[in-house]
Amino acid sequence: MSDTPILFWFRRDLRLGDHEGLSAAAKTGRPVIPVFIHDEVVETHGAAPKWRLGLGVEHFAKTLEDIGSKLVLRRGKALDVLRDLISETGAGAVWWSRAYDPDAIARDKGVKEALKDDGIDAQSFKGHVLFEPWTVETKTGGFYKVYSPMWKSVRGRELAADISAVSELCTPQSWPASDDIADWQMGAAMQRGADIVAKHVAVGEQEASTRLATFIRDRIDDYKQARDQMAERGTSMLSENLTYGEISPRRCWHAGWRAVHEGKSGAETFLKELVWREFAYHLAYHTPRIMDKNWREEWDAFPWKDDERAAEIKAWKQGRTGIQLVDAAMREMYVTGYMHNRGRMIVASYLTKHLMTHWKVGQAWFDDCLIDWDPASNAMGWQWSAGSGPDATPYFRVFNPATQAEKFDEDRTYRARYLGEVFKDHGEEAEDYFKAIPKSWNMAITDDYPEPVVALDEGRQRALDAYKNRDG
Repeated sequence: MSDTPILFWFRRDLRLGDHEGLSAAAKTGRPVIPVFIHDEVVETHGAAPKWRLGLGVEHFAKTLEDIGSKLVLRRGKALDVLRDLISETGAGAVWWSRAYDPDAIARDKGVKEALKDDGIDAQSFKGHVLFEPWTVETKTGGFYKVYSPMWKSVRGRELAADISAVSELCTPQSWPASDDIADWQMGAAMQRGADIVAKHVAVGEQEASTRLATFIRDRIDDYKQARDQMAERGTSMLSENLTYGEISPRRCWHAGWRAVHEGKSGAETFLKELVWREFAYHLAYHTPRIMDKNWREEWDAFPWKDDERAAEIKAWKQGRTGIQLVDAAMREMYVTGYMHNRGRMIVASYLTKHLMTHWKVGQAWFDDCLIDWDPASNAMGWQWSAGSGPDATPYFRVFNPATQAEKFDEDRTYRARYLGEVFKDHGEEAEDYFKAIPKSWNMAITDDYPEPVVALDEGRQRALDAYKNRDG
C-alpha cells in the first residue's frame, strides 16, 4: 500500500498554496493523481455557480500541468467514479478536503464508509474554513447561535502559518483517461449571459492572490466605511475566490491580522466578515435545517407568498420593481454575477418584507445567479434578512431603499451604472444587462421605466402588520 497511488479528490479547494491535504499527499512521495468529479452535488448547482466552477476547474487543470501533473476529469456519482479510478490505477488511497454543508457531508460520509469497507485508505483534511465547526464551542460546550460571542471566542485564536505551495507531485506510471470538460457544458444554462459575466470574473489562485494584496495595500484602511458605498470597489472581492478554494481563508486571516498590527483601521472589520462566513458554516454544520427550513421554527406559519409566477416576484427577478436601488442591485448580479453586499441586504429585505415573499424564493434565485454563491452564506443571509434566522434583524427593521440610496449611493453613480431606462449617462453595464437577459423576457433599454409594484410605505406597513400578528 505504501507505493500505491493516492487519488486526491478536488472540490472547493482549487489551489496549490496553503493546502493541507494536497501538501500531505505530496510529502508521502507516492504518486498523486488529482481528480475532479462532476458529481451528484455539482449537478445541483445553479447556472452561474456551475459555469464559474467550470472555469475554475479548467484553470486549475492548467496550473497542475505547469508543475508536471494533470487533473483527471470524470462525471458521475462520486463513489462510483472513485471506485472505477481505483480499479484502473491500483490506487490504495483517496484523500480530500472536507466540506461542511449538509449535501456535501452526506456525500462524503457515504464515500468514506464505503471505501473503508473496500479496504481503501479514505482520509479527509481540513477544508475551506478557519475553524472547523466542532472546534468552536461555548463555555457550556454547545455551539454558537449568535455571531458576536462567536467572534469574541475566536478573535484571539492562534492559527498555524500558511503552508508553502506544492511545487511538485510524483506522477503515476500511466494516467487514467479523462473527460473533456467542454463535453460537460457547465455553462449551458448561462446562455448568452456567459459572455457578459465573463468580463467580471477573476479566476484562479494568482488572481486571488493579486486581489488580496491589492486590497490590503490600497483599500483595507478605509474598509469599514467604504464597504457600504455601493458605487465604490471598497471590498476585497475575494468571496468569488474563497467559494472555489482559489485562496484559503487562513491566508486572508493572516493578511488581515498583519494589517491590524500595521494600524490599518478597517482591518478588524475585514476579519469580522471572515468570521461571519465561518458562522454560516458553523450553523450549517450544527443546524442543517438552516439550508432549507426556517431556522426559527416559530416562523413556519408566517404567511409568506411563494408563487414564482406572481407579477411582483417576476418584476423583482428582472430588476423592474420600480424601486431604483433594488433594480440596480438585481441587474448588477445579472451583469457581473456578483452583488454588492449592501445591495444583497436591500433586495432581500424588499422581497421578504415589502413583497411578503418567502426567503426561499430569493435564496433559489441567488443560487442560480451568483458566481460567488456559497451554500451556507446564502442560506444564512436570506434568513437573517427575512427575520427567520440567527442574529436576525428585528421585525420592525425594514430597509427603506430610498433612505439606503441617500446614504450609500448619494450621487446616483451606482444606479446610473445599471439603469439605462432612467439615466442618459448610464454605464456600459446598463446596456450589457439587456444583452445578457433571456430574450423571452422581451425587455429593451428603450422601454419606459416602471412605476413601483408596491409603494414603499404601503409595503412596509403591510410587513409590520403581518409581523405583529405573528407575534400575537
